[in-house]
Amino acid sequence: MKSMKRVLAGVSTLVLMSSALAACGGNSNSSNANATTAPAATTAAEATTAPAAGTGEKVTINLYSFTDEIPNMTKKYMEVHPEANVEFKTTIVATTDGAYQPALDQALAAGGKDAPDIYAAEGAFVLKYTQGDASTFAANYADLGLTDQMVKDAGIAQYSVDIGSKDGQLKGLGYQATGGAFIYRRSLAKEVFGTDDPAAIKTEIGPGWDKFFSAAEKLKAKGYAAVSGDGDVWHAVENSSDKGWIVDGKLHIDPKREEFLDLSKKLKDNGYYNDTTDWQEAWFADMNGTGAKPVFGFFGPAWLINYTFKDHAKDTSGDWAVTEPPTGFFWGGTWLLANKDVTKDDAKKQAVADFIKWVTLDTSETGLQYNWANGTMKDGEQGTKDSVASSVVMDKSNGEIAMLGGQNMFDIFVPANANASGNNLTAFDETINKLWRDQVREYTAGNKDRAKAIETFKQQVKDQLNIDSE
Repeated sequence: MKSMKRVLAGVSTLVLMSSALAACGGNSNSSNANATTAPAATTAAEATTAPAAGTGEKVTINLYSFTDEIPNMTKKYMEVHPEANVEFKTTIVATTDGAYQPALDQALAAGGKDAPDIYAAEGAFVLKYTQGDASTFAANYADLGLTDQMVKDAGIAQYSVDIGSKDGQLKGLGYQATGGAFIYRRSLAKEVFGTDDPAAIKTEIGPGWDKFFSAAEKLKAKGYAAVSGDGDVWHAVENSSDKGWIVDGKLHIDPKREEFLDLSKKLKDNGYYNDTTDWQEAWFADMNGTGAKPVFGFFGPAWLINYTFKDHAKDTSGDWAVTEPPTGFFWGGTWLLANKDVTKDDAKKQAVADFIKWVTLDTSETGLQYNWANGTMKDGEQGTKDSVASSVVMDKSNGEIAMLGGQNMFDIFVPANANASGNNLTAFDETINKLWRDQVREYTAGNKDRAKAIETFKQQVKDQLNIDSE
């Protein structure tokens, strides 16, 4: 996660490497160094084997992913489950140039012994696999023995459950939680607002966009930008809207999303931002405090701090804090699904269920989420801490990080995850979002009036996706 760019590490002698769009960010416990480049459609296969238990035949699990995050989890799984009689065969296809989905679709449709048993889908396209046409391949978690009570007991954020469900049946869950916060500079907060206390800054910037722009005016008076670019505001707008882009089969522009035209123009006309584009060098420079004007804050989930700020905010490290945003939202994430065919074989069904449960629902200190939250994926090494799907795990974990001056980020991200909504996604978001944001920028640049920008957007959706407007 949006285009979060991350270099993947090789996992076998057949190496796929390419810049990947990782909706969920990356984990510093993964090996990201010394990557080589190959065509994006290349796959990488690696077998990770657990010691066999008993005399039963070893179960092979085919795992499809677009980064090395989940494949690396299989190694940790083996460490804590030495009795597991299972072998993981991993295929990684980067999302670069749209390569992952066609490869996954082909493998699912082909079926057979090489078909994916477990596969990953990121926030940008997950609904295709949990609720859309490709949902027919996915097993219901209940058929794997993973119950609604387990989800409740783990304290999984409702937005994640909603996104992973079809007709009340859960088909996918994630290991991260990507509820959004406002990430702000402590030093600028003290100068402009007299405090850097998250409880006080929350009331300066919200609730609501009127409060946020009032704060932006105060920041401008001191020579500061409220945000780097309009993309920072867009993610909060997009995933706090009441409805998604498609309603009853037609293009719907939710009033909150249409308001983004006005919010973006207000940012530009008043000089409240540096007019950057997210995931470009100027955006990264603003994280580091080396942009056109010092930037007060960014909207984003924990992964933005852990994996993006980590690499680009070297000079400002420790000068950041998080607080509740003007509106609840989420951004990104990775969901785990199982092929419905695994239920035909009891041994494979159990092996797949055990791994998915360990990743998504296990709240113990040996579960994936506890290690992920506390940065303990590698023994004896302090890795990156992250916001996870289970609020139960975060409640008993240490979310203090140096980037935030020692603040416990879980104090903010647990309620942020609870305040996010997953009812406004569609299977076409990746394409439609880009078309919309391009037209918003045409409008704010003065190249089109408001009506023309909307008209062009509707026509582009019709031309590219054959979806009529309401």
